[in-house]
Amino acid sequence: MCVIEQRPVIETQRLTLRVPALADAERVAAFCADHDVARMTTRMPSPYTRGHAEDFLARCETQDRSRDNAFAIELAGEGLIGVVGLFTTTAGEIEMGYWIGRPYWGRGYATEATKGALDWTRSAWKKRYVVAGHFDDNDVSGRVLVKAGFLYTGVVEHKPSIARGTLAATRMMVWLA
Repeated sequence: MCVIEQRPVIETQRLTLRVPALADAERVAAFCADHDVARMTTRMPSPYTRGHAEDFLARCETQDRSRDNAFAIELAGEGLIGVVGLFTTTAGEIEMGYWIGRPYWGRGYATEATKGALDWTRSAWKKRYVVAGHFDDNDVSGRVLVKAGFLYTGVVEHKPSIARGTLAATRMMVWLA
């Protein structure tokens, strides 16, 4: 059985991935209040409040790290710029999701963070299969996932988007270590 470090830290070239903390609430709330961030996720409401951020961060503190791992994406000198998470689905698969705050879009941080999280998933968590998906209207996220090593499965699922208040066509992908 694999023993998982309770407060793992992942270093990439420009980023540090660490367990989110309640001290991150202000930045999480500020970035997630942007409807264009929230609408590209399944679980994030819009409008997004500081209370939502505090609830999310409290859940991160109590995660069963053998099943779920959320990481704050931190940029030196800036602080938290996003989150990448790995969660066990009801079907028992590990699914990856992420978001980056708008001021940091287009700089390669999402790709770097997902690659770092996947390297950790393989080496420390000993997982070799991860699923992910992106909404059909979010080709940028698809490119991030392809650069991180995901492949399209050809399956389109209709997943809920709390911010949109509806189901969204989601192009499913898989990563194999």
